[in-house]
Amino acid sequence: MIILTLRTDKPGAELGLYQDSKQISYITWEAHRQLAETLHSKIKLQLDSEKLAWNDIGAIVVYAGPGSFTGLRIGISTVNALAFANNALIVGETGDDWIKNGIDKILSGNAHGSYVVPEYGSDVHITVPKK
Repeated sequence: MIILTLRTDKPGAELGLYQDSKQISYITWEAHRQLAETLHSKIKLQLDSEKLAWNDIGAIVVYAGPGSFTGLRIGISTVNALAFANNALIVGETGDDWIKNGIDKILSGNAHGSYVVPEYGSDVHITVPKK
């Protein structure tokens, strides 16, 4: 099974492709304020480099937080949509071993989520409209 991994909680984004638990591709890039502009093309580039298509993705592990509100929102929204479109399993994980723990859940059959909700680490502060 092809598993996509994604971390977007900080300026440097991380994207990996795994065949079950074996890493076949992994990149990092300084996405910072261009994350929304670069994320889809980076995923496509990695898939193309391994001669894979979007619908080859059978599962997704995403870093769920804590971290940047905007980075988590963009990354998790993207993989939630991809999981829905592919009818793929999706797991949100935190901590240092987020990739290993997520892949272990998927391969052991303990992944039951159909979407991931970000864990921001604190209350979200939304500006009150002036009028």
